[in-house]
Amino acid sequence: MANRLRGLIIPVISVLLGLIAGAIIMLISDYDPIAGYAALWDGIFGEIFYIGETVRQATPYIFAGLAVAFAFRTGLFNIGVEGQLIVGWLAAVWVGISFEDLPKFIHLPLAVLAAAAAGALWAFVPGFLKAKFRVHEVIVSIMMNYVALHTTNYLIRNVLAEEGDSTEKIFPSASLRSEMFEQITDYSRMHWGILIAFVAAFIMWFLLEKTSKGYELRSVGFNHHASQYAGMNVNNNIILSMVISGAFAGLGGAMEGLGTFEYASLKSAFTGVGFDGIAVALLGANSALGVVLAAFLFGGLKMGALNMPNADVPNELVDIVIALIIFFVASSYMIQWVYRRFKKGVK
Repeated sequence: MANRLRGLIIPVISVLLGLIAGAIIMLISDYDPIAGYAALWDGIFGEIFYIGETVRQATPYIFAGLAVAFAFRTGLFNIGVEGQLIVGWLAAVWVGISFEDLPKFIHLPLAVLAAAAAGALWAFVPGFLKAKFRVHEVIVSIMMNYVALHTTNYLIRNVLAEEGDSTEKIFPSASLRSEMFEQITDYSRMHWGILIAFVAAFIMWFLLEKTSKGYELRSVGFNHHASQYAGMNVNNNIILSMVISGAFAGLGGAMEGLGTFEYASLKSAFTGVGFDGIAVALLGANSALGVVLAAFLFGGLKMGALNMPNADVPNELVDIVIALIIFFVASSYMIQWVYRRFKKGVK
């Protein structure tokens, strides 16, 4: 119980310290931190439209965070979530524009599953090389990001868009958007993907915490040699871990391709969602619930930042606040030391 409480307190303290440090930076830079944070708050909760957009922004962050967290929990560092998300995005849109007459109950799940399969396939490569040849997954997965970026750009320009910069919009039967959400949130881009994200978080928790396969995956990540001695297939579990992580990332791409944008376009740079997933997983302590909460925090900060210029505060300061939060989370051993000293002092 004490460890769980500490795991909850440290991220909360890290967020508070990040906000306080951000306020100090605003003061040093001659900005009003009260006005800045008030504008940030209004940009998240000031209108129902902003709330819908915050939920929409948090949705792919949940999947990216789950992808990174799942790999972490099984002893791997999947830094290729960005590339897996991009190929998942393209696969979902490809299916979305390829079948016009399919009913929605077939077309939409098919597009979502295609994204998961594409992300899983992209993650299979570093997983296979790690399992068979002990090539470090960080090196391979980060290189696969660039392969994904340029491969998808080539396919969009030469196959899907016919020398254009973007594909056509997906058919409505493959869209995650809903008239109900549009009416409730004043025509924001919030979509059904948030429910899929909650289901994915539950699946991750159930798989890792309540199944023998999850125990096996965590055991292999904790100690390869002991797991092999116990009769577990270490290589297969490494590959499976990366494949499941990649599937989560691919689903994050489907949220963008089928929900937020409803098309795929040429990208001159990475989306950043996959890399932000590392921070989401870190802040969420690699737990399913923690990832969901951290994703909403990051989504809110990203959306609220767009309103900060109304208070004459540059929205780039939110990026500084996010960086500071990550710094304090990464420096959690210092917070733990202060926490232990405080408990001793109270006693």
